[in-house]
Amino acid sequence: MKITVVGTGYVGLVTGTCFANTGNTVACLDIDPQKVETLQQGEAPFFEPSLSELMTRSIEAKRLVFTNNKASAYENADIIFICVGTPTGIDGRCDTSHVLQVADDIASHVADCNSQPIVIVKSTVPVGTTHKVAERLRGTCAVANNPEFLREGNAIEDFMRPDRVICGIEDDDAKRVLTKLYGPFVGQGRPLLMFDIRSSEMVKYASNAMLACKISFINEISSLCERNGANIDNVRTGMCSDNRIGTQFFRPGLGYGGSCFPKDTLAVIEMGEDANAPCLVNTAVHEINKRQREWFVDRILGHFDYCVKGKKIALWGLAFKPRTDDVRDAPAIDIARTLLSAGAEVTGFDPEAWETFQQEVPDIEIAMDMYSALDGADAVVICTEWSQFSAPDFEQVKALLNSQVIFDGRNIYTPEDMRELGFQYYSVGRPTMEICAT
Repeated sequence: MKITVVGTGYVGLVTGTCFANTGNTVACLDIDPQKVETLQQGEAPFFEPSLSELMTRSIEAKRLVFTNNKASAYENADIIFICVGTPTGIDGRCDTSHVLQVADDIASHVADCNSQPIVIVKSTVPVGTTHKVAERLRGTCAVANNPEFLREGNAIEDFMRPDRVICGIEDDDAKRVLTKLYGPFVGQGRPLLMFDIRSSEMVKYASNAMLACKISFINEISSLCERNGANIDNVRTGMCSDNRIGTQFFRPGLGYGGSCFPKDTLAVIEMGEDANAPCLVNTAVHEINKRQREWFVDRILGHFDYCVKGKKIALWGLAFKPRTDDVRDAPAIDIARTLLSAGAEVTGFDPEAWETFQQEVPDIEIAMDMYSALDGADAVVICTEWSQFSAPDFEQVKALLNSQVIFDGRNIYTPEDMRELGFQYYSVGRPTMEICAT
């Protein structure tokens, strides 16, 4: 099939590349000529494992092209995916203006070329937006909704082997086309689910809100553990042994970040306000997530008696999660800004996100390797659980640090091991380990 993907951000680029990899002819449309030129070379504008290699393979096979020419992109397309951003506005509401503008563009170009593609909204949009797109198209195209469930750092695997594919449809033609399109990706326990459009739009928000809820819930329990002398590791193990609860997204830490959970939780709160049905659980989830960061950075300041002027703090991990260079709403941003405003010198290391992080926090010093970040530091703070942090050379760590203090915001070490190694160790929901007397 001939597919046009509008938008070459995270969702659009992964979607276009994966569809091209299964034999479709895909044109990815973006209004930025410089970005298009970079993409034509097989270079992804963000870090995602295996994406650039997959792009290059499809480009060389002439199945994947990039363009900023709207007329050529829309001409003769069987399917048009809308994958543009829906950022949160300053009022906390989801901004769908880019989606609706694309609908206007499609309507004008499709009318000129007499084609009738199916327009599929893949951007995350509030319930009812796909029908607004249909209104903008003025009957020139059929519409459908197809939410994405991609995890940054695992996007290719998630697309190729999805837990499920959700499609919101209103006619048999859309059902037929989507069934054919997703045929290579579903089956063997991976269902293709056809819903009405409004339910399809809602599934995305409900899913992310539930996952965010699990993260905030376990963080709230970890606070109770710490204040009552319990160990969150034991509590979590006992809870997760119940099959009804499960284990995923049930790890204490600094809370969630990124482009999806914060935005989608706020969108659910917004929908509740608009419908006069306040979403109290989601409001609490959002507040707990903010509180978790504030509480953790307060522990860092408290260790130094709230006087960090002249102290050097090293941050290990700057991205909101491992295997990505995305720093949107990353906990490390709040931690770094608070420490800097309190007078500390902050040095950070991340294997992928250092450039994007420095754009957000220009006053941070960036180290080019994990150990040089520690040189002369008074403490190290683990903000992202990159695998290379899990088993460092602790003797080298001790030699580089001024004081043997670790703040582990992701619980990647065990308190007992840290005590034996001679570190004062703070983690989440577990007892603080003091340095052994010698």
